[in-house]
Amino acid sequence: MAKTSKKQVIDKFKTHAGDTGSPEVQVALLTQRIQNVGDHLKSHGHDDHSRRGLLSMINKRRRLLHYLTRKAPERYQDIIGKLGLPK
Repeated sequence: MAKTSKKQVIDKFKTHAGDTGSPEVQVALLTQRIQNVGDHLKSHGHDDHSRRGLLSMINKRRRLLHYLTRKAPERYQDIIGKLGLPK
């Protein structure tokens, strides 16, 4: 992911100034990376190493979202609404 696109995602989802590690930012960055790897796998179907990395990213995002559901349900609803993720 390019620095400019990463900075744009961070600026859109940050919760306060200087925020780069909140669950919302992490989920947004993972979603961006998941989309990029998914596009790659559409044209390179036999790339099993990338597929394994994709599954790892999906599971990490799932764990972060589960954390948000337990700690801050309103933030969870906000982030899945902004990203268009299914429940």
